[in-house]
Amino acid sequence: MDFDVVIVGAGPAGLAAAIRLRQLAEQQGRDLSVVVLEKGSEVGAHILSGAVMDPIGLDRLIPDWKDRGAPVTEAVKTDQFLYLTATRAVPLPNALMPPLMSNHGNYIVSLGDVVRWLGAQAEAAGVEIYPGFAASEILTDVDGAVSGVATGDMGVGRDGAAKASFVRGMELRGKYTLIAEGARGSLAKQLIARFSLDATSDPQKFGIGIKELWRVAPERHRPGLVQHTFGWPLDNATGGGSFLYHSGDNLVAVGFVVHLNYRNPWLSPFDEFQRFKTHPAICGTFENGERLCYGARALTEGGWQSIPKLAFPGGALLGCAAGFMNLPRIKGSHNAILSGIHAAEAAFAAIAAGRAHDRLDAYEPAVRDGDIGRDLRRVRNVKPLWSRFGTVLGAALGGLDMWVNTIRPSGGLGITLRHGKPDSDTLRPAADCPLKTYPKPDGKLTFDRLTSVSFSGTNHEEDQPVHLRLADPDVPIRVNLPEFGEPAQRYCPAGVYEVIGEGAKARFQINTQNCVHCKTCDIKDPARNITWTCPEGGGGPNYSGM
Repeated sequence: MDFDVVIVGAGPAGLAAAIRLRQLAEQQGRDLSVVVLEKGSEVGAHILSGAVMDPIGLDRLIPDWKDRGAPVTEAVKTDQFLYLTATRAVPLPNALMPPLMSNHGNYIVSLGDVVRWLGAQAEAAGVEIYPGFAASEILTDVDGAVSGVATGDMGVGRDGAAKASFVRGMELRGKYTLIAEGARGSLAKQLIARFSLDATSDPQKFGIGIKELWRVAPERHRPGLVQHTFGWPLDNATGGGSFLYHSGDNLVAVGFVVHLNYRNPWLSPFDEFQRFKTHPAICGTFENGERLCYGARALTEGGWQSIPKLAFPGGALLGCAAGFMNLPRIKGSHNAILSGIHAAEAAFAAIAAGRAHDRLDAYEPAVRDGDIGRDLRRVRNVKPLWSRFGTVLGAALGGLDMWVNTIRPSGGLGITLRHGKPDSDTLRPAADCPLKTYPKPDGKLTFDRLTSVSFSGTNHEEDQPVHLRLADPDVPIRVNLPEFGEPAQRYCPAGVYEVIGEGAKARFQINTQNCVHCKTCDIKDPARNITWTCPEGGGGPNYSGM
């Protein structure tokens, strides 16, 4: 199938690019074919975010979004920042916070609902969207330029043989291919390596974000409240924090982020999240409440220093595939939409000029010199300061640096700190770290992994090739278990990885059916032995309201 532009990923970036391409085609009276591939069973099924949205991207893409009924209605009314100890919550005065940290003018949203609405806008504009089709292969022309993607075969058994339901994957070829898979996308990872796009950038840094959606008692609900915390239950050397967002029909989105450069292999991000909810300042919100949904997703934290080269022969990286999240603001959807607009404008101009399969050189400066670059440059030192000096001093120095960049927006002090090694290399030997134990879940406020996965709607066809691939099947037991206590058992928020048995009888088990597509294993495995690949299209979580 041939198109002018092929887009991988029906998230904010990919759909913004599709909509902008069709807007430009209509304005100039050109015929332009645009297709969007989405591995989830429907548009929005795999979308998970906090989310508090800065509307700058929507304003630019669809200025009349309010009149069109966008599900962006819950304006932020109250902004709270708390530092937690084991028993106390210390409020930070908003007057001390850098202005860029203010959520005034932002909206509490379900990003999944926003993406579903964007999908409807795209289809109304003439975009073809194919949900349930996972792009699994990069296509290239004779010169090595990207010429499209191929979807994975469906109906293949675990043994690799075709079943009665076998359907061959499709090739979708385009003059340009835009990659908008989100954080740690499998095709983006291949493209970054193939074209050495990260040769001059720092390693990308990541966090794991775990979220639950609750319906709380009416007397516990505070519409428009945005609350962020840092500190307990994490120690000072481990970065992370929480969010609580009140919106809609007595809904509260609660989440916890752990920076994946943590050092103690006994740490479990999932269990730290469950423990966080028991804090005296937090647990009351959920009294007599009901958990509705659960999910987890890796998020990019490297920011300005970790942005790779964005254009490659035949296409470009968009949104979180390129790492445009603003870590201290915990926001990326606005930059994702803006990047989609910039990529669309570069691709449209190139096609109008008769070009194809070359570099979209106009895209990169539009990102780096525009609103995205300005948003990320002024917070560029927050993550490195936090990593070097710990939570208390690092957050204070990061706040000071953001103030300096507010006063001197041309570059602050003119210093850009580096990130150092990738997150896979930060674990210390298990024998050198204190063992962490966690309370047993009560089933009311705190829960176990498998029960939680049942609230994500996750499902995979069981008889299919394992999509979590080990370069060396012996490494988990031979190397990771004795040295790090096999941390995959703990960093995975879905119970995918288990060590069964002990001693000579120990074996590594992969429960692929549980996978919520967070990509943490592809990032944090200390042996870099696990590669996340796309399972059969339509598999994975089916998030609602997330």
